[in-house]
Amino acid sequence: MPESLLPIIYQDQHLVVIDKPSGLLVHRSRLASDAKVFAMQLLRDQLGQHVYPLHRLDRPTSGLLVFALDSDTARLVNEQWAERIVEKTYHAVVRGYVDDGGIIDYPLKEELDKIADKDARGDKEAQQAETEYRCLKRIELPFKVSKKHDTSRYSLVELKPKTGRKHQLRRHMSHIRHPIIGDSRHGEGRHNRFFRDQFGCDRLLLAATQIRFQHPHSKEILDLSIDIPDELLRAFAYVS
Repeated sequence: MPESLLPIIYQDQHLVVIDKPSGLLVHRSRLASDAKVFAMQLLRDQLGQHVYPLHRLDRPTSGLLVFALDSDTARLVNEQWAERIVEKTYHAVVRGYVDDGGIIDYPLKEELDKIADKDARGDKEAQQAETEYRCLKRIELPFKVSKKHDTSRYSLVELKPKTGRKHQLRRHMSHIRHPIIGDSRHGEGRHNRFFRDQFGCDRLLLAATQIRFQHPHSKEILDLSIDIPDELLRAFAYVS
């Protein structure tokens, strides 16, 4: 990924919020030794000061990412995260026709990595995990992707995680048999390849599009949002 200026959505003397591109790690990780640039490093150099990431987005997920500009602000905002009073909204493209909406209440066992979590216990109980979802659009395309059907169906969904488990949205959508397109771990390769070849979408079609929380110093409610990325909308424009 080329080193370039990160899009800044909001900035004051305490906080900065960027629109992280898909494929960019938040910070250095043992899991991705191939990565040479990171959001934390790029933003630090862009602003000329140290930054504190307040949460994480998976490498393939794009969207709103919040940093503090001092340790006191980081502590105050992290308290809001711990109390689950930060509201986050994502958009995703998934396989199949999703129903109008509902709550996925499905506990998730901690997903361990062989490298980063080699010393972690593998016998922990599944943790509560809850996601609210809403279907925004459905589309049927005249392409045979699976062996069973002559056409292929997809949905654009809005997702609001109520908990923050690792890969929660990806695992929850896979659990209800509507995996997110581009998910190499929890999705389906045939549909991922179809979107790559037909629409040039060679990424996870999941984006963090809105975040709402209280500014730790001014106490005003920050309600920040970005447009749904074009990659998530390409298939839906095919027959529009």
